[in-house]
Amino acid sequence: MTLTEEDEREFNRIIEPIATDPKALEMKKYTQHSHITTYDHCMDVARHCFYFVRRHGIKVDETSLITAAFLHDYYLYDWHTHGDKLHGYHHAKIAMANATRDFHITELESEIIDSHMWPLNLTHVPSTREALLLCMVDKFCSTRETLMKYGLFKDKDPVNN
Repeated sequence: MTLTEEDEREFNRIIEPIATDPKALEMKKYTQHSHITTYDHCMDVARHCFYFVRRHGIKVDETSLITAAFLHDYYLYDWHTHGDKLHGYHHAKIAMANATRDFHITELESEIIDSHMWPLNLTHVPSTREALLLCMVDKFCSTRETLMKYGLFKDKDPVNN
């Protein structure tokens, strides 16, 4: 259950310009869940989103989905020590503003990022397939990463094998 060679090439074509940008590489400085960096978490979410739409033949704007998935946590601070006890409520808007500033994202990409914390942010309901997919995949990946910390998730990842 891995990406085909063709899918891997397409995923890399979409993600590489953003993922290799020095600003995006800053995410490697911060821990997201368990021992996973924010960069690795965002790459994992982007890859799972891409895998899911390809595997199930879901019609979406793949470039916008992958871009938003990779930048959905582009807030550039350590949320564990930042002092913002409401990080879960605030970081989507911060990531969206940073991504808009640094990568000039589209309106669709902005909406996808802004709504990824629904239902925690009750007023930011995903309104597109891309936004709903990112919302669900992010929760799956975040839960898996957190469970890995406690040794409760040891299965091989079907996308990154």
